[in-house]
Amino acid sequence: MRRQLLAEVIGTAWLVLGGCGTAVLAGSDVGWLGVSLAFGLTVVTMAYAIGPVSGCHLNPAVTIGLYVARRFEASKVLPYVAAQVVGAILGAGALFVVAKGAPGADPLAGGFAANGFGDHSPGQYGLVAAFVAEAVLTAFFLVVILGVTGKRAAPGFAGLAIGLALTLIHLVGIPVTNTSVNPARSTSQAVFVGGWALGQLWLFWIAPVVGALAGATAWRAIGADDAT
Repeated sequence: MRRQLLAEVIGTAWLVLGGCGTAVLAGSDVGWLGVSLAFGLTVVTMAYAIGPVSGCHLNPAVTIGLYVARRFEASKVLPYVAAQVVGAILGAGALFVVAKGAPGADPLAGGFAANGFGDHSPGQYGLVAAFVAEAVLTAFFLVVILGVTGKRAAPGFAGLAIGLALTLIHLVGIPVTNTSVNPARSTSQAVFVGGWALGQLWLFWIAPVVGALAGATAWRAIGADDAT
């Protein structure tokens, strides 16, 4: 399992560096559409790079959802989650060093792409709206992941479909919370920002996990894995 965990560390670091890096370093140039595409592209590229090694979860909510859907072993859930959090923090650390490299730069002053609600939501959306958005978007993300990786899915397209789904999720979610749907990604930015970001981090663990459970349960109710 060592190779799988290392792959998850590398892949999650890439997700944070590519997605949050675009938001922090180039967000004013590429806008929300560009940031959304960046997050999607990190998943597409890593799906084909490390998918055969670890499954390319890159997200504690995905790992938990796959377990609930009976696609993943219980003994691997906590190690995968730990590897994802470590990878995300490493990616955020690299981003922080780069972002500070410009004269007078203070990457934390702009929020460092941390997730938030209320005063820290890009659109000033409140707690309830943030929770619902994160939970519902994660639920649909799990349905897509389970569908395109199932036995009856067309082979070779899973990474592309999942990446496009994450792009769409960010297009919807960035105005609300800066889009998490991934507790590791939220943790990595909150560790550096501290203060309000750490204080609101609970939502970006609970809501995506609730959504993942709902999405996996919905998929099991459909019975698609058993369908003939």
